[in-house]
Amino acid sequence: MLAELREALSHEEVRSISRRYFISNGFDGTLTSIGVAVGSYLSGIPSGLVIVKIGLGAAVGLGTSGLWSVWEIERAETRIERQRVERAMLTDLGETKLARRQKRKRRFHALMSGLGPVLGVLIPISAYLLEGTLLTIFEATLLAIALGVALLFVFGAYLGSLSKQDWYVAGARMGLAGLVVAAINVLLPG
Repeated sequence: MLAELREALSHEEVRSISRRYFISNGFDGTLTSIGVAVGSYLSGIPSGLVIVKIGLGAAVGLGTSGLWSVWEIERAETRIERQRVERAMLTDLGETKLARRQKRKRRFHALMSGLGPVLGVLIPISAYLLEGTLLTIFEATLLAIALGVALLFVFGAYLGSLSKQDWYVAGARMGLAGLVVAAINVLLPG
């Protein structure tokens, strides 16, 4: 398994696509967790543990969505690519090194796509594990928002550094999305 992972990661294309899936879905998971945190607090949920359970439900849903959808998307796309090559070569490539390599790439893409939102939800929501012992529910909510914004900042800074942008500007742009989601949730009626 480690050899397969090492082989898949040796290709820039695999790293690039997996990075996109991880960060895009991690972004979604992080914004979802900020929405869960603010919405739960404003709804009057008095227990951090209840909010953690809600967050776990969101993580399972988003993680499954990321994993499953990318598995199916990549399955279709690699099949299309392989069929194109098969037509050009007039041969079946179903049990070849190419087919095995495509399956390893698909597995890695799906894994990264599912892992991104799980971490994006669990990191901010983990603040609620401190509720009742070290933090009030309000303080845990503020910490969850701060952790979410910090995680978004890290995503942006990483992308900025890869693309030779000012990493702190790219990080601030991504982090701003978390503050926007928190503000919109506060402004929602009810």
